[in-house]
Amino acid sequence: MTRATEMEFFIDPSRCIGCQACVQACTECDTHKGQSMIQLDYVDRHTSPQTVPVICMHCHSPTCAEVCPADAIKRTADGVVQTARKPRCIACNNCVLACPFGVPKMNNRMNLMMKCDMCYDRTSVGLKPMCASVCPSQALFYGTREEIERLRPRSQPVNSFQFGNQTVTTKVNMMVPRQSPIDLVDVAASLHQTPAPQTMAPAEDVLLANMFVAD
Repeated sequence: MTRATEMEFFIDPSRCIGCQACVQACTECDTHKGQSMIQLDYVDRHTSPQTVPVICMHCHSPTCAEVCPADAIKRTADGVVQTARKPRCIACNNCVLACPFGVPKMNNRMNLMMKCDMCYDRTSVGLKPMCASVCPSQALFYGTREEIERLRPRSQPVNSFQFGNQTVTTKVNMMVPRQSPIDLVDVAASLHQTPAPQTMAPAEDVLLANMFVAD
């Protein structure tokens, strides 16, 4: 049996089909009180329907915990950054503003920061997080590094992200193409890249034209 310490979380944005199964499954996690801690964002809604799941990346040095004045956010020994503890959280929103990935959300009704804790009640005993257990395209994958390398030979996992002068390393891995090997994802640089032009294949032109021809 695979030990829980050998399991890792992998996100492959290119495989996301926007089905929302992960969002619905997240509401069933016992630690979230019926609320989803995952969201789907559009990569570039003006040019593509492509979506990407956004979960907590569980940073090795979590900024959210570092800026918390009440010491309400804890990181477990195995690297999972937990939701703020209710008795200590003062709803100051420091963590919400500081997270480079935009993950923590303030529940104003409960005066509590809540976020993905990788279904710790499940992953701590070797089970998959709810989102990864239902993802039909395996855009969210929970398993060993050997499994992901066998299943995705053309991709490689990266867990270092550059935000200006700050490098953030994470417990969660992002899958990127292996054809252009990189050690980290420069998030800030990608904001200045010009999106690739979206061209339509000739066959698709014909199909669209036929759809609008009157009977």
